[in-house]
Amino acid sequence: MNINAQKLARHQHLSPAELDLVLSGCEANDELQQAATHLDVCEMCQSRLTALAADESGWSDAQSFLGGEDEPRWAPDVSQVGASLSNSQETSQLVQDQVLRLLGTPNHPEMLGRLGRYDIERIIGSGGMGIVLKAHDSELNRPIAIKLLAPELSHSGAARERFAREGRAAAAVVHEHVVAIYNVESGGPVPFLVMQYVPGRSLDARVAEDGPLEVEELLRIGAQAASGLAAAHRQGLVHRDVKPANILLENSVERAILTDFGLARAIDDASLTRTGILAGTPHYMSPEQARGNAVDHRSDLFSLGAVLYFMATGHPPFRGSTAMGVLHRICQEEHRPAWQVNKDIPDELSDVIDRLLEKKPAQRFAGADDVQETLASLLSRLQRDGLGRRRFRGWRRTRRRWKAAWLAGAFAVCCATVAGIWWAVVPPPGLVRVEFSPAPIDERKLRELDADFLNGLGATFSDLRSAGEDSRFLRSGDDAWGRELESARRELEKLEAMNGKPVR
Repeated sequence: MNINAQKLARHQHLSPAELDLVLSGCEANDELQQAATHLDVCEMCQSRLTALAADESGWSDAQSFLGGEDEPRWAPDVSQVGASLSNSQETSQLVQDQVLRLLGTPNHPEMLGRLGRYDIERIIGSGGMGIVLKAHDSELNRPIAIKLLAPELSHSGAARERFAREGRAAAAVVHEHVVAIYNVESGGPVPFLVMQYVPGRSLDARVAEDGPLEVEELLRIGAQAASGLAAAHRQGLVHRDVKPANILLENSVERAILTDFGLARAIDDASLTRTGILAGTPHYMSPEQARGNAVDHRSDLFSLGAVLYFMATGHPPFRGSTAMGVLHRICQEEHRPAWQVNKDIPDELSDVIDRLLEKKPAQRFAGADDVQETLASLLSRLQRDGLGRRRFRGWRRTRRRWKAAWLAGAFAVCCATVAGIWWAVVPPPGLVRVEFSPAPIDERKLRELDADFLNGLGATFSDLRSAGEDSRFLRSGDDAWGRELESARRELEKLEAMNGKPVR
């Protein structure tokens, strides 16, 4: 292949008709040969062809048959299409061409086109499941966002069903921190959702441009995201793809709004995503999700903890050169605490993140409501009194080992106490308990001893008084000795009064 052909293969993407030609398996010709040559060097068209060849269930069944069920497996990586579209100018043009083919004549020359009653203004972005457009609702006179199912996926029944379910799931959650769904259109050539337009940028873009957030902003955005998750969980939904790119920040007040329920599902719904299929973004997956196991709302809490870590440090808690390397670290390794990465993170906030990132779901918070209340409480205390940082740096580094040592010591003390009580109640075989009983008190002897004591005390006092009269300290004017004698005299008078007779 000459240089011009190589350039052509690299920079002109295959049309849907050409991809269908490759899949049809018809007799070889020059057009098919050119398409095959292009596929050899174009990763984006390879991904598009993968998505067209079979839906998720078909690929998973094939991989199950060929490779067995022992290891978790990845679904077809159609997200590479979206990644490629957002990273190169020519693929952005391809997205625009795909969108323009779906639109009618616009009512205004500045618009791209018209979709139903909606005037399309521009393309906002694209991802693995679809393309997002900014539009105007001519009937209600308000800006909206439209999410189209990716055209290369529109022929797939499973993809259409998942996309429609996204609309139903998100529409069921009515909350100020969850993007509102206005309409679901699933009958046309390409189904789409009509939803709230949020002017602003994503949390991912905010941190990428401005760096880690201040503690107050982190707590505010984290509490709002947790509140939105709690609303979804009350509807029986698990988001399954909580990540910074799916949290939008409204421009005017930077209110956090949770979006993209593309991977959400009802807890009891297993019709599309079966155990063993990995769906989601690797850096923010929970360990149970990374293993392909069944997940519940606590999986979203782990992902939320990873998002808080990202806001605090500027990067996710688990990183690696490959997706499988990231998943291995999520499942097997401990993260570095946020307070060690960013010196401005208070201990209590770092502890909240650590608890959310626990490997075992039972050790995390009970629900997103608890997370929201905890973060809101920390925010209130920060604004009122401030939060401490690294009060016990050495202790915090080894707090788990010290906790285990204290528990072991307490257990040993309890065992020793129980053993002592048992020894006292039930003596070991071969030992005879000896009972000791006190002798009866002889009152006559006790009175004699009392009299002897008082007589001896009186004699001692007389000696002290005689010595005091001859003391050089008294002659020199020191009256301390006299005060002591006077005090002793008063005590003797009390004893005499109690005893009933004078002390001699």
